[in-house]
Amino acid sequence: MSLRTLPVPDGLDGMRLDAGLARMLGLSRTVVAELAADGAVRVDGSVVGKSERLVAGAWLEVELPEPAEATPVVTAEAVEGLVVLHEDAEIVVVDKPVGVAVHPSPGWTGPTVVAGLAALGIRIATSGAAERQGVVHRLDAGTTGVMVVAKSERAYSVLKEAFRERTVSKVYLATVQGHPDPSEGTIDAPIDRHPKHDWKFAVMRDGRPSVTHYRTLEAFRAASLLEVELETGRTHQIRVHFAAVRHPCVGDITYGADPVLARTLDLTRQWLHAHRLGFHHPADGRWVEFTSEPPPDLARALDTLRAAS
Repeated sequence: MSLRTLPVPDGLDGMRLDAGLARMLGLSRTVVAELAADGAVRVDGSVVGKSERLVAGAWLEVELPEPAEATPVVTAEAVEGLVVLHEDAEIVVVDKPVGVAVHPSPGWTGPTVVAGLAALGIRIATSGAAERQGVVHRLDAGTTGVMVVAKSERAYSVLKEAFRERTVSKVYLATVQGHPDPSEGTIDAPIDRHPKHDWKFAVMRDGRPSVTHYRTLEAFRAASLLEVELETGRTHQIRVHFAAVRHPCVGDITYGADPVLARTLDLTRQWLHAHRLGFHHPADGRWVEFTSEPPPDLARALDTLRAAS
């Protein structure tokens, strides 16, 4: 067992322990609930249950089992809501639902895109690490939208290079708190892992170059709907950049969003959606684009914001 100690951040104040700790450590709520049931979670020195409410500044101690050395195995498992937008001999393009990771990883026990594709009988490339073969880019489990997976080895190589060379068009829709000023602009700020909370990322002077372009599509009383285009593709890039300019994605409690507004909009995750993906097809180089519209939870939140404006 390894012991993790960390303070409860302000953004998780009042959240249930299983939900908050899952966000902090990148674990599933089921795993956190099992740890709590085993007495492996303490707050300010006292053992607590999964439904305990977190208090900002309280000190958490978590006994984590040592990670298994074996590589997570990809098994076929149907994924509710996973929609195939396009498939040919080289690629498969999907609309990823919320709560689905792209590939297996230590601590994740939920559904994955690669398992869902296997359940549909779709064979993907064998290039890449064993648990993420065919995966050329990723979306957070809490981020919905369009993504591409390579089916052939050629497609894997071509698409990996395209993402590396930034020739892929990645357009997101994001609803952020407040009204960015200017209403259209670029955030150019390096990103690296957070110095104190290793489940988060932050703008850091010595981080990796990260560039986000945005324009306001619609302004509400409490928030703004943006079209966001990524020039780079760092982990949590949009979430980190807009939190850094004090306009976090609505519902993104991890990065400082207002929990009251999130509850009002009935959001349990960040309002962020991969809307459009464009790239040169690996078979013949022609430009192709695929789009996905926001799912019901995000659409309902927008309707509520419009009605209140």
